[in-house]
Amino acid sequence: MTKRALISVSDKTGIVEFAQELKVLGWDIISTGGTKTALDKAGIDTIAIDDVTGFPEMMDGRVKTLHPNIHGALLARRDSDSHLQAAKDNQIDLIDLVVVNLYPFKETILRSDVTYDLAVENIDIGGPSMLRSAAKNHASVTVIVDPADYTSVLEELKNSGETAYTTRQRLAAKVFRHTAAYDALIADYFTAQVGESKPEKLTLTYDLKQPMRYGENPQQTADFYQKALPTDYSIASAKQLNGKELSFNNIRDSDAAIRIIRDFKDRPTVVALKHMNPCGIGQADDIERAWDYAYEADSVSIFGGIVVLNRQVDAATAKKMHSIFLEIIIAPSYTKEALAILTHKKKNLRILELPFEAQDASETEKEYTGLVGGLLVQNQDVIKETPADWQVVTDRQPDKQEAAALEFAWRAIKYVKSNGILVANDHMTLGVGPGQTNRVGAVRIAIEQAKDRLDGAVLASDAFFPFADNIEEIASAGIKAIIQPGGSVRDKDSIDAANKHGIAMVFTGVRHFRH
Repeated sequence: MTKRALISVSDKTGIVEFAQELKVLGWDIISTGGTKTALDKAGIDTIAIDDVTGFPEMMDGRVKTLHPNIHGALLARRDSDSHLQAAKDNQIDLIDLVVVNLYPFKETILRSDVTYDLAVENIDIGGPSMLRSAAKNHASVTVIVDPADYTSVLEELKNSGETAYTTRQRLAAKVFRHTAAYDALIADYFTAQVGESKPEKLTLTYDLKQPMRYGENPQQTADFYQKALPTDYSIASAKQLNGKELSFNNIRDSDAAIRIIRDFKDRPTVVALKHMNPCGIGQADDIERAWDYAYEADSVSIFGGIVVLNRQVDAATAKKMHSIFLEIIIAPSYTKEALAILTHKKKNLRILELPFEAQDASETEKEYTGLVGGLLVQNQDVIKETPADWQVVTDRQPDKQEAAALEFAWRAIKYVKSNGILVANDHMTLGVGPGQTNRVGAVRIAIEQAKDRLDGAVLASDAFFPFADNIEEIASAGIKAIIQPGGSVRDKDSIDAANKHGIAMVFTGVRHFRH
């Protein structure tokens, strides 16, 4: 009995060559719409779908394959006499191979001119139905959704006359992943359209971007996935211009770095990061000077770190960066001279280019944190703050330079792991105390780093001071201005201690825990 294949594809990559090989092997081919047109044009004899169903394609192509002559041909169990008899009684000829991929819903909703009606019309119904029918009956039916599988399937058909069960099972699993991802995109689109913020089912889909050698540690396996609808300002979308493949920790650190730099759009800024914490942030009127400040902030910790710059990297800045060991450099662009300098004798230095103009759009994404047996979802900490909303709670007011330093320090402390303390002036960080189990410890670390550079320095705390001992520690270092959220039941104790030492203290009313 002649075997039959049903071919109906949106992505026509390699389909003519595949169909030609099937015909050589003696297969009949059923086809639809544009696929049939393409195959006919190539001189490949095909059977029209309406010749199989006995019904014309109708309703602008919405109805063409939803018919018992198609789904009975796919779902009939070859090991069931009753199924085979039912097919015979109803004149249903079996279909042994299905090659289908779906209407381009993803590509449609990514279009700048997409309308709701256009998105709806690009929701495939018949395609997923045929795929699921064929995949369910993978004991007998081979189903292909990815052109990458054409070659291996043809090889098996040529060598054995049929595909192996393990092949059909593997392809069926791929189909169900494909249709699940397709439906997840549709669900996400409609969820957004109706403004549902807390759906009872969370449907996410990501595409494998990079299998990784290992995860956070060598004993951990890991892979890097990218959103099915890519975010432009993302490490997953970055253009790598030089260097080795990014590791798991590289990706985590780079993501943290590009989040930090988003808060410093107004001036040329450089952020140096190590182990998810900023070790130096510098801002100036030009990117070279901003680099100088970021480097001077902590010239020890920056070694082997990640650097992100929010302006084009020029030759002068590149020369300075080239002189030390860095893991990764990220910027919106590089001059030709700068790129030549950075890559000279540094084949492993990872150099990434990102579209910084897409920063604002990246802020609307949700954050997902995995845990054993669950997933936490939250908005990013991108609240817009302005000094006009802050409150000076002490007798002493910050002077103009201190006010500028406090604003700079408050932007920076947001990205320091809790308990986090940061000392800065108006153009660079001076000391960072991240991730301590008590706030006094974090204060001491930050001040120790900043010692001998405390003239005009201010201090920021990511959360309130629960006890006045923090103020005493700060006062003993000679720091004269503090910024913190406030909100402790012992705020008065801290305010009194600040007044005693002539310290200006600002409450922002917003905390920035970062775990």
